[in-house]
Amino acid sequence: MIDPMSKWSVLIILSGAQFLMVLDQAVMNVSISQLVEDFDTDVTTIQAVITFYALVMAALMIAGGKLGDLWGRKRVFVIGHGIYAVGSLLTALAWSVPALLVGWSVLEGIGAAMVLPALAALAAGTYEGRERAIAYGVLGGVSGVGIAVGPILGGFMTTYLTWRLVFAGEVVVAALIIVGTIMMIRELPPEKETKLDMVGAVLCACGLGLIVYGVLQASTWGWLQPHNSPIEPFGLALTPFVVAAGALVIWAFAAWQGYREERGQDPLVHLALFAIKPLRSGLTMFLAQNTILMGIFFIIPLYLQVVQGFDAFESGVQMLPISVLLFVASLGGAVLARFLPPRLIVRVGVLLLVAAALLLLSTVEAEIDTLAFAFASAVLGLGMGLVLSQLGNVVQSAVGEADRSEAGGLQYTSQQLGSSLGTALIGAVVITGLAAAFVNNISDDPRISEAVQEEVGIRLESGATFVTSEQVEAAATEAGLDDETTAAVVENYADAQLRALKVGLLVAAFIALGSLAFTGALPTRKLGEPEAAAPTHVT
Repeated sequence: MIDPMSKWSVLIILSGAQFLMVLDQAVMNVSISQLVEDFDTDVTTIQAVITFYALVMAALMIAGGKLGDLWGRKRVFVIGHGIYAVGSLLTALAWSVPALLVGWSVLEGIGAAMVLPALAALAAGTYEGRERAIAYGVLGGVSGVGIAVGPILGGFMTTYLTWRLVFAGEVVVAALIIVGTIMMIRELPPEKETKLDMVGAVLCACGLGLIVYGVLQASTWGWLQPHNSPIEPFGLALTPFVVAAGALVIWAFAAWQGYREERGQDPLVHLALFAIKPLRSGLTMFLAQNTILMGIFFIIPLYLQVVQGFDAFESGVQMLPISVLLFVASLGGAVLARFLPPRLIVRVGVLLLVAAALLLLSTVEAEIDTLAFAFASAVLGLGMGLVLSQLGNVVQSAVGEADRSEAGGLQYTSQQLGSSLGTALIGAVVITGLAAAFVNNISDDPRISEAVQEEVGIRLESGATFVTSEQVEAAATEAGLDDETTAAVVENYADAQLRALKVGLLVAAFIALGSLAFTGALPTRKLGEPEAAAPTHVT
């Protein structure tokens, strides 16, 4: 038994790790405009960097969870923080987009893929029953703190100092967590000997990577109608073929897992786990939740910084209601679980997400209504917090001790796959919508000649991106357009920006509404009521 003081000291260390893993995603999202300027690139490139970070985690998370069974969860937790610290240092020193990609997207992504499943397993192995629900509520609240502090801290550093200092600070925090882990956390030995399925790990990573890459490139290649597709199979864009190839590889991964189990070898994932309905429902909701959250968190900085012209710090302040209510609801959700079943709490949270996306859509105008925007943001944070407060405990309570690491890997795979799909999908929808709306606007404007319309179409064919109206005006002036035509082009582009952002928020609302269909298998038992023994794949 662990004495109470040591037990809650463990929660402090795990909370520090949870905070660290969440912080830099929030920092990156609020610093998009500055990153574009610092690396002399465009929004689409930074979108790809953000997506790739989540994708690396999603692709390697299951393997990271398996390493916890192979090497021990405490050891993997420590090694993961070491790799993460190296990545943070390289990110702080990054001199180019490739350096940023290696440091942040790859090394930090690998580190996080090792840390997060071990974190979930260590929390589940340290606490039981009500204490476990409280621990996951605290960890969910800490995620809220990370999302709260990220925009403010990242915005302040980006505006008044440099975003690089955030990542330099992460190196120090990671080092402190390593020391605390070695001193305070006991090792949770694996239930049985296991081996890492390398073929399965490669198939899983490639399959998920192809799916997300295909979605990410949709804004460049086109969804079906080709725009700038490198090849055009059957006259269509490459996008659906890349996504289909990813789905085929995932099918091969599942078949390989079944084959290994039939031969008595350890698979990367025991497919029997997916027969556990609460686990399956919890994973699906994690996927949907992060798709919505990161999709909206990609849209909001574009609206605040590119359309409204706010700096990073001002954007962080505008996003504060999301963060505060997410934190409060995450902690409050653990208390609510004593009186209400998780399924009801999650469903209320999802309905609030639908309402929040629609409210945000109504506030996306040329002149921001700060009060209406703050209210919509608060509703978003409240909904996210309620959902987040329940799912971690649902997933870990659905399995036995032997499956903790595997369930943790699946949990964070769902979350990070949702994060990468949210940024890629919503980002592609916004960029595609921007190009389509801009073309439609100028084609209906008699002030713009056919020659100018044709030139705009040619430029958009080479790839659209989200830039400020001032940049569009400068490009039009440089192209030799007269004042009236320039003003017309800028006006139509500004309108297209708003339309594209609204479409992105509408897609997020539809995803949230659709996710309700997957809440049916969530537990209806309130915290403290008798709990059935968690199923396990071990025979």
